[in-house]
Amino acid sequence: MATGLKTTSSTIIVSGTVTESGANTFTQAAIDLQLNPLDNEVFVIQAVDMDVGSPDALAGTDTEVMGSLSQTNRATMGNLSDTNVFGVAKESIRAAGYVDGGVGFTKVGGETPAIANLDYIAVLATDSFFAQIEGFQNTVPKTMNFKLYGYRARAAASVYAALVQSELLSS
Repeated sequence: MATGLKTTSSTIIVSGTVTESGANTFTQAAIDLQLNPLDNEVFVIQAVDMDVGSPDALAGTDTEVMGSLSQTNRATMGNLSDTNVFGVAKESIRAAGYVDGGVGFTKVGGETPAIANLDYIAVLATDSFFAQIEGFQNTVPKTMNFKLYGYRARAAASVYAALVQSELLSS
């Protein structure tokens, strides 16, 4: 467990879905965790599971579906190199030059650290996190499903203040 935090719940699973508002359109949804700021309540993320589905298999056309989860509101897709992003997923089909629809590329695992390797992936101190999805050259809107595994905790006042400030400054 992270220093300065006292666990107040058992493991909680938070699941959700975000669907593009139109094909190949960046779309974001805010997911409310209903944290209690008066008690310095935070959510400690232990693991993330994301499924962005499959891009369209179109002959001669590269297609892609990307998804990300972040601590703060974003205007673009997130990458793991962004400090406020704690999960990413990407599925691609490389078909340029192929008349049959190309070859699909799938990454299995490795998108987020496993719970066995780390105490936690991220600590959310504000009451919402954000899910983003965006396709590339698909014919229909795509959907991302996700689950966060974690627990509620109470942070020491100084730790809570630092976490909130960090989230606000990284947006």
